[in-house]
Amino acid sequence: MMQDHDTKCGNMQTGTLIHMLSNLMKRNDSSAGISGAGELTVTQKHVLKFILLASLHRDVYQKDVEEEFQIRKSTVTGILKLMEKNGFIRRESAQQDARLKKLVPTEKAEALRPSILEHIRRTETHLTEGIPPEELKICRKVMCRMLYNLAEKNRENEEVDQKDE
Repeated sequence: MMQDHDTKCGNMQTGTLIHMLSNLMKRNDSSAGISGAGELTVTQKHVLKFILLASLHRDVYQKDVEEEFQIRKSTVTGILKLMEKNGFIRRESAQQDARLKKLVPTEKAEALRPSILEHIRRTETHLTEGIPPEELKICRKVMCRMLYNLAEKNRENEEVDQKDE
C-alpha cells in the first residue's frame, strides 16, 4: 500500500503535493481542533497559536504576523480585528513607540494554551510518524528553500507591480 502511495506521489507536481498536505492539515485543524476555540476560523487558530507561543519569548506585533504567515497587511488587520472583537487578543501600546500596538493574548486565549500545545504535539507526531530524523531534516531544509524561493518571487512581482502603478 505504501509503495503505491510512494509511486503516485513521486509522479505528482511539488505544488500539488504541498496543496494536498495543506488541505489535510486544515481539515485536521478544524476537525480535531482546539477545544474552546469554536468561534475562530482555521486561520485565526493558526494566528492565535503563533501569538500565544511567540509572546512567551518576546513582544508580538502585526508585522510579525504578516511575516510569519506571508499574508498582506489588510488581511492580517481583518483577522486581528475579529480576534480582538471575540476576546482572544487585545492591543497595547508599545513602550518604545506608542504608535506600535503589541498583540497580547487575553485570559480567554491563555486558557486555550494547553489544548493548543497538545494539538501541535499530536499533529507533529502524526506528520512525522515513520520518518527518520535525517530525512525530516532534509525535508525541512527543502521546504524552507521553497518558501524562500516563492517569497523572493513574490517580492519581485510586487516591485514590478509598484513600478507599473
